[in-house]
Amino acid sequence: MNRNILKTGVQSFIKNNYDTDIVSVLLSKPNFPEISQQELAQQLEGKKKAKQKLPTWFKTPGIYYPEKVNLEQTSSEKTAEYKAALVSGNRLADLTGGFGVDTYFFSRKLPHITHCEIDPELHEIVSHNATSLGIDNVDFRSEDGIEFLRNTSLGFDWIYIDPSRRDESKNKVFQLSDCTPDVVMHLDLLLSKAQAIMIKTSPLLDLSAGIGQLKHVDVIHIIAVSNEVKELLWILRNDKPVSDIKIRTVNFMKNEQQAFQFYRAEEKITKCSYTAPQTFLYEPNSAILKAGGFRSMCGAFQVNKLHEHSHLYTSESLLPFPGRVFKIIETTPFNKKSMKRFKGVKANVSTRNFPESVAGIRKKFQLKDGGDSYLFFTTNNKDQRIVIQCTKDTSS
Repeated sequence: MNRNILKTGVQSFIKNNYDTDIVSVLLSKPNFPEISQQELAQQLEGKKKAKQKLPTWFKTPGIYYPEKVNLEQTSSEKTAEYKAALVSGNRLADLTGGFGVDTYFFSRKLPHITHCEIDPELHEIVSHNATSLGIDNVDFRSEDGIEFLRNTSLGFDWIYIDPSRRDESKNKVFQLSDCTPDVVMHLDLLLSKAQAIMIKTSPLLDLSAGIGQLKHVDVIHIIAVSNEVKELLWILRNDKPVSDIKIRTVNFMKNEQQAFQFYRAEEKITKCSYTAPQTFLYEPNSAILKAGGFRSMCGAFQVNKLHEHSHLYTSESLLPFPGRVFKIIETTPFNKKSMKRFKGVKANVSTRNFPESVAGIRKKFQLKDGGDSYLFFTTNNKDQRIVIQCTKDTSS
């Protein structure tokens, strides 16, 4: 950590130039004699990234930004605030503290927080930023979180752990055994030190695989931002049977928060009604698609399903729904004759339970991308391939 970066003149330059082309910064002569252009570029990139992802850090004077990979791996403020709302009690340990975004929000909820970070420089950066952010209830420790847990006599209400999803070659991984630390290997230790464990994993991790490996799973939170799944949060408790797992989904949109929850055991026995496309078409958001609560949605929102495996829903009257809502213009069978009318038109194309890809359909029928028309290529309740032409419903 180069503390010359914290000088007033340098901070002023970063504040006024964070939008500057980074390549030009790297190729130009040094702006400040005690700071390399690489170090300056790191601060400019960090400031720019923070504007959308970490607005509190962006607005706070004197913030020191770490390497790009640390910012990429950190939680956004939106998801960190969501996590903090889940915890309660007196003491929490963040075993893989990183840039400290989750720790900051935890510190606003609980009186005693421990932040462990194995990288000495990142530890120094986060400790410095804590002063700028006004954090005074966090014990920052420069050590491996698992070793800290193994040696401490403290007990915790919560342990939070976000294993690194990069291998030794810096390639992305998502299987629990490939992440560092391996939470499955250390599961007994974690459960012996806290009443509840929160584990953040890759959105790519299969839910059934995670449940089988982690055990004691109480709740799985699936968090999406702007319809892109960002995090899976696993809440573990010592006394929780695997057979009764709640799955909670949330999709943070610009002007709304779409939430839905169901029990995994109930999903397996819930019945759905299946009909042909009616007046409105519904597409679940990405968090629900990841969760797999397809049958539960029928009862919760009083909609009908098109097909067991299509995961599209329909109704005669407009209903509230956590996803995209469309007004159906026309439904036609998928064949050469019916597709002639779409040749060369401009449309947004989606497929659900359909043998051909979007790219293949676009090429085959010379469809242009975009516009206000939506074409869903799917399979109906009679196992027939169909095309549903829609417009986005703006009244929902």
